[in-house]
Amino acid sequence: MQRLNKSITHAVDRPVKVMQFGEGNFLRAFVDYIFDVTNEKTDFNGGVVIVKPIEFGTLERFHDQECQYTLQLRGFVDGQPKEITRQITSVVDAVAAIEDYDKYIEYGTSETLRFIVSNTTEAGIVYDETDNDPNARPPKTYPGKLTQLLYKRYQKFNGAADKGLILLPCELIADNGIELKKCIMKFIELWGLEDGFKDWVNKYCSFCPTLVDRIVPGYPREDAAKLCEEWGYEDQLIDRAEVFGLWVVESDSNLPLEQLEKELPFKEAGLNVVFTKDHHPYKERKVRILNGSHTSFVLASFLAGNDNVENSMKDPVIRKYMEETLYNEVIPTLSLSKEDCEEFAKAVIDRFLNPFVDHRLLSISLNSVSKWEARCLPSFLGYVKKFNKLPKYLTFSIAALMSFYTSQTEAEFNGGIVLKGNRNGEEYNITDDKAVLDFFRDNSGKSPKEFTHAYLSNTKFFGGEDLSKVLDLEEVITEYITDIRERGMRAVVNDLALDD
Repeated sequence: MQRLNKSITHAVDRPVKVMQFGEGNFLRAFVDYIFDVTNEKTDFNGGVVIVKPIEFGTLERFHDQECQYTLQLRGFVDGQPKEITRQITSVVDAVAAIEDYDKYIEYGTSETLRFIVSNTTEAGIVYDETDNDPNARPPKTYPGKLTQLLYKRYQKFNGAADKGLILLPCELIADNGIELKKCIMKFIELWGLEDGFKDWVNKYCSFCPTLVDRIVPGYPREDAAKLCEEWGYEDQLIDRAEVFGLWVVESDSNLPLEQLEKELPFKEAGLNVVFTKDHHPYKERKVRILNGSHTSFVLASFLAGNDNVENSMKDPVIRKYMEETLYNEVIPTLSLSKEDCEEFAKAVIDRFLNPFVDHRLLSISLNSVSKWEARCLPSFLGYVKKFNKLPKYLTFSIAALMSFYTSQTEAEFNGGIVLKGNRNGEEYNITDDKAVLDFFRDNSGKSPKEFTHAYLSNTKFFGGEDLSKVLDLEEVITEYITDIRERGMRAVVNDLALDD
């Protein structure tokens, strides 16, 4: 069977207008899809070059398939099942920032480049003062890499105004565009770069806060062989997602809203993209209801024996866990109207029940510590402040996270080190940043009381907050951890639901 490539897709070579930091399933099912449709429906005619920003992983499959792949969208639209299968041809190349450094810089300083998108997870947009070598090939952090790339672009084009870039970060942190720019400004100071470059970034580069919304299970392992047989070609990069998708993009002071809409003709292509001067109402609702509910229940559900979101929603105990969290603990802390939030929450539950989406809990578990901080901590603290008591299910989600991160062994995985957890005799990978894994390796084997205090008092995990000082949280979490260790997650979650 022939492998998917340009000879099958009849892809055309396009000028590179988009550089994408990250080769994961989400960006390929969301951003690359959006640009693919835009190429088809408008005269945008822009290619995407994917950048692998870290050492781990390989781009071999991308090169084997000339960066072409099949995207399958499945879900419900107006109550009716809908399926879209599309060969994505918007990606024209994939380079590794470390191994292909010179080629990566060449793309970053090309005449046609206009946009940079990224999804480096919540932990990616960080300033690290130890990333102090502006001549590194490349710097180790994403903002460091971006600062260097922009500087080389500034030098090549002598600070030309029309060679500034529009940056569209997709990381799920508050004001992602603003935070990314802050990091870059700090690196300019750290590296002692000239004021002319700083002015060029400030005047001619736009950092647009964005909100992204699409559930992406990724590669359909169980169905891949059957799908390839149906299609008549082999595809090692199949991506699968729900039909629903929303991108909210906020203009910044350098980029009038009308110009942003003109440069990105997504609306003309019929895509569900909102251009706005204020993305915050959309952001708060989505992150704390959709992403927050994911993060709050998936680890408990996994340890209770479920493997994907649909199974979790068909589990009465987990379904109640999720709905109680949303309606009674998250929504009361949001700024939008109760009616608006409840309508969105209902849509979220319908999406979770989508039988076409095999959204694996282990895939959602990646980087859960930083995800809990970004997605659940604001609701948790908001509830405590408003009601002066602990939110039952959000509190339990902390104990579930700690239990999931309880490590048994270390192992090599994809060129790095991961910890191994144990679910009723079945090992699973605990995947997170090194500092997080080091913490759980050193602390998860301690007594429930010691483990709880160490975690809750680690202000790095909670945006500077010391949760050990919040009401009687430390005592409650200690009791939960003790109970989970003695009886298992399923028994404790069952009791949690019965206590209401």
